[in-house]
Amino acid sequence: MHEDKVIPLKNPGTPAPVADALTELAREGAQRMLAAAIEAEVAAFLERFKDEKTADGRQRVVRNGHLPTRSIQTGVGAVEVTVPRVRDRAKTIRFTSAILPPYLRRTKSLEDLLPWLYLKGVSTGDFQEALTALLGQEAPGLSASTISRLKETWKDEHQRWSRRDLSNRRYVYLWVDGLHFGVRLEDAAQCILVVIGATADGRKELLALADGYRESEASWREVLLDLKARGLTVNPHLATGDGALGFWKALPQVYGTTRGQRCWVHKTANVLNKLPKSQQPKAALHEIWMAATRPEAEKAFDHFLTGYRPKYPKAVACLEKDREALLAFYAFPAEHWIHLRTTNPIESTFATVRLRTAKTRGCVSRGSILAMVFMLVKSAERHWRKLNGIPRLAQVIEGVVFKDGVQEDVEKVAA
Repeated sequence: MHEDKVIPLKNPGTPAPVADALTELAREGAQRMLAAAIEAEVAAFLERFKDEKTADGRQRVVRNGHLPTRSIQTGVGAVEVTVPRVRDRAKTIRFTSAILPPYLRRTKSLEDLLPWLYLKGVSTGDFQEALTALLGQEAPGLSASTISRLKETWKDEHQRWSRRDLSNRRYVYLWVDGLHFGVRLEDAAQCILVVIGATADGRKELLALADGYRESEASWREVLLDLKARGLTVNPHLATGDGALGFWKALPQVYGTTRGQRCWVHKTANVLNKLPKSQQPKAALHEIWMAATRPEAEKAFDHFLTGYRPKYPKAVACLEKDREALLAFYAFPAEHWIHLRTTNPIESTFATVRLRTAKTRGCVSRGSILAMVFMLVKSAERHWRKLNGIPRLAQVIEGVVFKDGVQEDVEKVAA
């Protein structure tokens, strides 16, 4: 994706976000990270005593269920946690969690919990700092091995997810993008390729998250072929993405009937960047994508081309070359237009993910950044809004023809 400034599209019909959605996300993230961190701590403790045996040859230090669930008060509310119980058959070795000691009932620094959830978690140093923020500067036992185990659980979860069977899945629409983060990767040309899909019941799901090379055709083709090999054989009906992606060359090689829709956010930014600042407010590009019908959009499109071509041919060429792909959404239900015109399902999620990874220092491995981003996105996924007009999705799947967002046969009857 180009490093152009992204201009958000305004839509008066977009509902206001739920006020406490971020708090709920933080709470769920805190609970999940605490559980994983404590499991890693227990595993490290058992590993230390793995060679210890009882007189009759049995393992001396073993797991023994869990302690009662406790509620820890944090800056994002009460977080329920459960600590595994460890048993020493000789009754001399005792496990006490350094991350969550028995006496802890509230975090010592409530304000420091959010940086742990949102800004930390990639490098070993950041993990240690984040866990220290939960308990205070004198928190014991935050060893590098415990932190490394926690990161490995994230990597394993991402790898299992990346190999999951998709043969029973059906996606009507796709949103795709190649994203770069404010961290120094092993290879500066690396980026993360993201695919989000809309299911037949209107839910958005993270479909693919993989590293790529400069958003190239080869990298995108590999991602799409992997999806198909794991069972995603039915072609989606429409894919929305930035025009700069190698995705558009790879798509017809794998899903030949999937139509392409260029993102109006990216296109608006690209066109405005080719106009002087004095002309940018006058470039009424929104009159094109907000038109009620395709003929009206075509008219607004031509009006822009005619007015700007003499003085600003580069801006006109940038818009004109993707004309058909920019207007593809008119052949789909009007209820879905708000979702299909942009890659907002990706941009809105990854804007916050970028903020959370931007403070990571040093060189980060591909596995670490993928695992970090995966965990953050999967947590956010639970709060993604469903598509408008869910019943229309079944009609799209059945092949019902839509013209200007209206089912064509219904329109003819009305006429």
